[in-house]
Amino acid sequence: MAVDIENSPQPVGYWQLVKQNPAFRNIWLGEVISFFGDWFNLIASASLIATLTGSGLAVGSLFVIRMLAPFLVSPLAGVAADRFNRKKLLITADILRAAVVLGFLMVHSPQNVWLLYTLTALQLSISGFFNPARDAILPDITQPAETGTANALSAATWSVMLAVGAALGGVVTGQFGIYPAFIVDSSSFVLSALLISNIHYKPPQDLIMAESDSTSGKLLQNYLDGLRYLYQNRDTFMVALQKAAVALTMGGAYSVVEVAITQKLFVIGHGGATGLGLIYATAGLGTGAGPILLRRLTGDRPRSLRIGLAFAYGLTFVGLLIVAPLSSFVWVIIGTLVHSSGGGINWVFSTQLLFGLAPNRLRGRVFSSEFALFTLASALGSTAGGWALDRAGPNIPIVLFGMAALTLVPALTWAWWTARRI
Repeated sequence: MAVDIENSPQPVGYWQLVKQNPAFRNIWLGEVISFFGDWFNLIASASLIATLTGSGLAVGSLFVIRMLAPFLVSPLAGVAADRFNRKKLLITADILRAAVVLGFLMVHSPQNVWLLYTLTALQLSISGFFNPARDAILPDITQPAETGTANALSAATWSVMLAVGAALGGVVTGQFGIYPAFIVDSSSFVLSALLISNIHYKPPQDLIMAESDSTSGKLLQNYLDGLRYLYQNRDTFMVALQKAAVALTMGGAYSVVEVAITQKLFVIGHGGATGLGLIYATAGLGTGAGPILLRRLTGDRPRSLRIGLAFAYGLTFVGLLIVAPLSSFVWVIIGTLVHSSGGGINWVFSTQLLFGLAPNRLRGRVFSSEFALFTLASALGSTAGGWALDRAGPNIPIVLFGMAALTLVPALTWAWWTARRI
């Protein structure tokens, strides 16, 4: 059954949730640890490829693989989250990722770079199973008054770990070398699995029935059922498109543009690494603080969340306009804070709306399809951003103004859809 957010009691506070719900507390602590390790891994992997190959294309290929691997496994991942015990699925994914990451220790020469790409694809494919299961299990282990708080806190955790993990990952990699970062990442998955194993989880009845029903074992049919649900429920589909819309018009491209900004215009630190780290940290602050602050006004009420999504598009648009003139690095930071706040609101509010719209028996497939659209859009956006930069040359502001203009397309579409629904 879908979560009836409209009739839910007053949402609980963040500290109250962590204190009174041990199941969520363990999953959340696992997220803190594994997200921390993930950013260590990303910094170390990119540094290792750059060191071994000296190729920007080789580094860019790493990001494309990280985006496309979860997309390719999404059909199976969504079905798995709706057919199997979600707790066991999360633990299995963590253990497998811990083993895979240790394989990075074997990459020591340019001839071994193919192995790093292969292991990255495998790691992110497993993450493609973990993420939909984690999203799907949240309403199972929380009360209606807790679900929105859990969703916002989970998103804020990713943001904080983006800022802290990436920064510390750079320091550790710079001071102690690349390979210790892989050991840290592997250990983080082991600790996450141990924490998740401690939660008391009773699968919902429809999940138990799906797992025990041998006649419904056709994965393709199960996957098509999920797509059919989205096709027949246009509102759910529109909500599921929101993360992808931001990734396509702004998110993916900005990840490429910010590198050019810190390497060509405002070079702080060796190769602009310090400036890029500051932008990452600012983005982490914005994506974490934006939804938490706005949620104080909207609560978890569907009508308010829909209006909040429209407001989020406004923030991304204004933030890009602030960055676009590139008048100073301070204004780049301010603009990044504004538009990343909009991106964070988009992520949290669209997820919360899907909790209320998607039935439990299909929740994994809905979130898996949403994540597939997001990763594909991110890859396309990054490719388009790189192409636009090559054409624009030193005139980076043109690219940024173009991104801002493109953001208006999904913004106006969502505003039109919202006006029809409320």
